[in-house]
Amino acid sequence: MDNHAEIREFLASRRARITPAQAGLPAYGGNRRVKGLRREEVALLAGVSIDYYVRLERGNLAGASEQVLDSIAEALHLDDAEREHLRSLALAAAATARRPRAASGPLRPVIQQVLDAITDAPAWVRNARHDIIALNVMGEALYAPVLNSAAAGATAKRPANTTRFVYLDPAAREFFVDFDRIATDAAAMLRLEAGRHPHDKELITLVGELSTQSELFRQHWAAQNVKFHRSGRKRLHHPAVGPLDLNFEAMELPSDPALQLNIYTADPGTPTADGLRLLASWAATRTAESTAQSTNGARSATRD
Repeated sequence: MDNHAEIREFLASRRARITPAQAGLPAYGGNRRVKGLRREEVALLAGVSIDYYVRLERGNLAGASEQVLDSIAEALHLDDAEREHLRSLALAAAATARRPRAASGPLRPVIQQVLDAITDAPAWVRNARHDIIALNVMGEALYAPVLNSAAAGATAKRPANTTRFVYLDPAAREFFVDFDRIATDAAAMLRLEAGRHPHDKELITLVGELSTQSELFRQHWAAQNVKFHRSGRKRLHHPAVGPLDLNFEAMELPSDPALQLNIYTADPGTPTADGLRLLASWAATRTAESTAQSTNGARSATRD
């Protein structure tokens, strides 16, 4: 990914969304040729020279101090995710050599043990590219539409990917009740990761694949939005148990910082709490049927 282009497009897009009035500046004249703030107005608000800010917005963030980055963030009203993204872009600009992400090893067995110990709530682990790495029984049941989706990309060599499902499988619009928000957030989370690891070949391949196959993804990617994925609510329509209005918590694993643990719960006494109990029953039935099929298959092989 072109760091200079990423910086230029990100800063220009953040500048374009702020009006002089929002920035506390007088808007002289009624015919402004630019959308949002002018470069000189950002420079004024950030306390830097116009020439210096123009150089920064052209992609030359290398050498910019934390104080300068903070001043620009204040001037552009950046939120926490956008501030981190700006710092990531500055770090990438200052890097003297490419630093690819270290190859991840196999999932540590204890992580699966933790997932399996969570019996009353769907839980799963993903990486920063949104590949599903591991799930508990409830997680497999909840995300069955994703795991069974050819568009999600699951093969013997790679896991299912939730963002592939969102953008490439029409069934995602039915599964995710708030599809538009889910799609927007998925692209924004990937862009945040691209700022952190601009030379991640698998991430570059994923973004290229989605950009080639989905006009909606191209639009969301071009918007330059970034977002943390930490907590909130997610509304799903599960094919077996119906509507679910779930709380979610997403936590990075300190021992595996490239992985994130996601847990879904329901408010007590709600239809969704009943739905999760129904999901647990459905999951148990699926597990029993799978075990029976495996046993019958083994017996047939023995007789043969």
